Amino acid sequence: MARILLIEDNDALRTTLAELIALAGHTVVEAGNGRDGLDLFTHAGADLVITDLVMPEIEGLEVVRQLRNAQSPVNVIAISGGGRASAAVYLEAARLLGAARVLHKPFTTEVLFAAIDELLPGNR
Repeated sequence: MARILLIEDNDALRTTLAELIALAGHTVVEAGNGRDGLDLFTHAGADLVITDLVMPEIEGLEVVRQLRNAQSPVNVIAISGGGRASAAVYLEAARLLGAARVLHKPFTTEVLFAAIDELLPGNR
């Protein structure tokens, strides 16, 4: 299966998503903010990145931008919640910066796994 980097500052949500993704057979590497996530990607890589957009240290929009411009670009799923209007603006910005998929929280596991399956290398 795949190595997925999950960047989410909400500990409870990050733990839940990591457990679900691991149950699907993937290896999950977790980061609680954008800076740690970018460091993990630089040193260990990933087949796919799922990142929140509103986070401390480095926000998700900058994470998306840096990952799309990396020497070995990777598909990114951007996630955001909160107020519908502000989340929609962040998600659209992420899409314009190169996120392969954007998901508004809360989303179903079916929607998440469909995006993961579609974007993993070899599944396109």
